[in-house]
Amino acid sequence: MNRDFNNQIIQGNTLDVLKTMPDNMVDMGATSPPYNKKEKNKGWLVDKVIYENFIDKVSESEYQQNQIDVLNEIYRITKDGGCFFYNHKLRWDRGDMSHPMDWLRKTKWHIRQEIIWDRMIAANIRGWRFWQVEERIYWLHKPDNKNKIGVELKSAHALQTSIWRFAPERNNPHPAPYPLELPTRAIYAIMDNKKDGLILDPYMGSGTTAVAAKLLGHNYLGIEASEEYIKMAQDRIDNSDSEIKNFNQEMEKHKVRKTFKQRKDEKKFTGRFKSNQKPQLKISELF
Repeated sequence: MNRDFNNQIIQGNTLDVLKTMPDNMVDMGATSPPYNKKEKNKGWLVDKVIYENFIDKVSESEYQQNQIDVLNEIYRITKDGGCFFYNHKLRWDRGDMSHPMDWLRKTKWHIRQEIIWDRMIAANIRGWRFWQVEERIYWLHKPDNKNKIGVELKSAHALQTSIWRFAPERNNPHPAPYPLELPTRAIYAIMDNKKDGLILDPYMGSGTTAVAAKLLGHNYLGIEASEEYIKMAQDRIDNSDSEIKNFNQEMEKHKVRKTFKQRKDEKKFTGRFKSNQKPQLKISELF
């Protein structure tokens, strides 16, 4: 069933395209939808986030219902036991805050974890609030009959903690990309020791998720409304080897640390357990 969808980017409206796809076909996915920021004349850093072929300015109720519908369709086409990483952020409209949990709780997904993405840079540099340097990543899980909770992460992945520190991409023509390290970490943590999975990104943008999937030995499936972004993504995927440096930097973080016993057996310690400390002399040996 997956063969027809392997390594494709389908042009169209995200919700409409998802509705045409069969049940239980993708292993996992990751995405960051447009945020419906409705911003204009708020400064260069905010105004530059303008999407091709997407109106990012609808009523909040309409936006949230659309996201619920999209997430439920993703749930339907995800295999039992699969998962999805959903990047979003806290937003304000006329001083009133909207939280992604407002609509995530209304979907079919089990919310396994909320992860903080520390961007280390403020998206809004005015003084109405303390500078917002973080976004959220939600690890969503689709239970199966055998395991309602989901797989246990290997320690090499779990030790990355629930705060992910990545700077945003700076040399990407897409208005709102997330860095390659983000989907690489998510996919590798879940699909470690697996190959040829099908990884979904329903808001493909510049193809970051697809590049991560390809470098990890998986297939990708993207949905994107903009022909311009599809060309951008396909070119990036075709030249994914040029991004191997950032990819390898993330992979290095997932190396398993040796246990205390292993370090003890190798006589490699630090601090007060350091093995090359000189033994203390007995008083009798001083005379």
